[in-house]
Amino acid sequence: MENKVVPSLWGGIESTVNRVGDLFYDQTVKSGHQERIEDLEAIADLGIKTLRYPALIWERVAPDGVERADWRWPDQRLKRLRELGIKPIVGFLHHGSGPRYTSLIDPDFPLKLEAYAKAVMGRYPDLELFTPINEMMTTARFSALYGHWYPHQQNGLDFMRALFNQCHATVLAMDAVRDVNSAAKFVSTEDVGKTYATPKLQYQADFDNDRRWWSYDILCGRFNMHHPAWHFAVYIGMDTSELKKYEAIFARDDIAPDIMGVNYYVTGERWLDHRVDLFPGSLCGGNGRHQYVDTEAVRVKRGMSSVEQILQEVWDRYHLPVAVTEAHLSSSVDEQMCWFQEVWDGAWRAKEHGIDVRAVTVWALLGLYDWDTLVTQNRGRYEPGVFDLSSGVPESTRYTKMIQSLAMNEQRLPEALNSAGWWRQEGRILYEV
Repeated sequence: MENKVVPSLWGGIESTVNRVGDLFYDQTVKSGHQERIEDLEAIADLGIKTLRYPALIWERVAPDGVERADWRWPDQRLKRLRELGIKPIVGFLHHGSGPRYTSLIDPDFPLKLEAYAKAVMGRYPDLELFTPINEMMTTARFSALYGHWYPHQQNGLDFMRALFNQCHATVLAMDAVRDVNSAAKFVSTEDVGKTYATPKLQYQADFDNDRRWWSYDILCGRFNMHHPAWHFAVYIGMDTSELKKYEAIFARDDIAPDIMGVNYYVTGERWLDHRVDLFPGSLCGGNGRHQYVDTEAVRVKRGMSSVEQILQEVWDRYHLPVAVTEAHLSSSVDEQMCWFQEVWDGAWRAKEHGIDVRAVTVWALLGLYDWDTLVTQNRGRYEPGVFDLSSGVPESTRYTKMIQSLAMNEQRLPEALNSAGWWRQEGRILYEV
């Protein structure tokens, strides 16, 4: 049957509130949007009707506990969004570990997020679209496997507990939401970029390419003793009784996302190479079995795939509606326009091939800060988005006008840009391997 669903154009404001040591880094504060409610009018003028928005990030609203939550900012912002005819997709955690009284590896983390979700719904019962936790797999890796973000762990056991905790918390949060609004929808987000490798490291690429699905597999009822995540958890020392508990929690058939979100970036696909002498020493790492370089696939001859291919993989695996929930490029305005055109056209091709593509999200409308260091340092390094905040206030660019034009018809970009982006040109190659 022909797919009749037309992809919509969504927008998003970079919402990260992450913790490094005792410091919380808040993108809404860094951008100045904290004090500029008039930004919402500029977004409305784009024609965007659905917006991923940081109105209810847990660390921002209830840093001292749910009973002492401060609802003044979300009250004001959600009211203005309603007046402007914009429907928010609200999240509770965006690369965070929660307020100071919890963390991703706290055994009570799921119950604490559930309590917060109940408080949110007690105040805003009409909210409809939710991303309780953004990029659960990425956040688990960066916080508990690589140690970049709080709680700064670097071991497999804490990584798996962080992943299970986030999935469990998501289930409880959506239960709390639907107890109040049964029509509420769960819009998931995850970076499912692929990994490629030299033949010697194909085993590691195979593992990485399976692991990228684990959060979605868990929420889609696939976690059992035959699943690779179970085998890995046993290997790193997790008790079987604990795994059986999680198996029971995730056995339900009503917890899968309503829309499977894909966050897609040029640097999201990786290349693993054991020939470390061919690369800068700073890129060298390993897995305890082999030393190797982990770099962007786009920077070697192998190159990257496409958003169409990634959407096809998600559709083939789950047969659930999909969306591109982030699409951003740190580059010139022309390159940003070219990147978004590629993502938009790829989503349309996927739709024409029968995939139920619901939306494409133009991400970081106001730009973002310090992602060149994975938000581990407070340098104030700014990357413009659809609007440019370099002057201290949102200013329009050609990219702004492109998105505005697209929002008016929600079908095709008015005309193709003249050249392919750098990621499709020979000059992208930094390492001749």
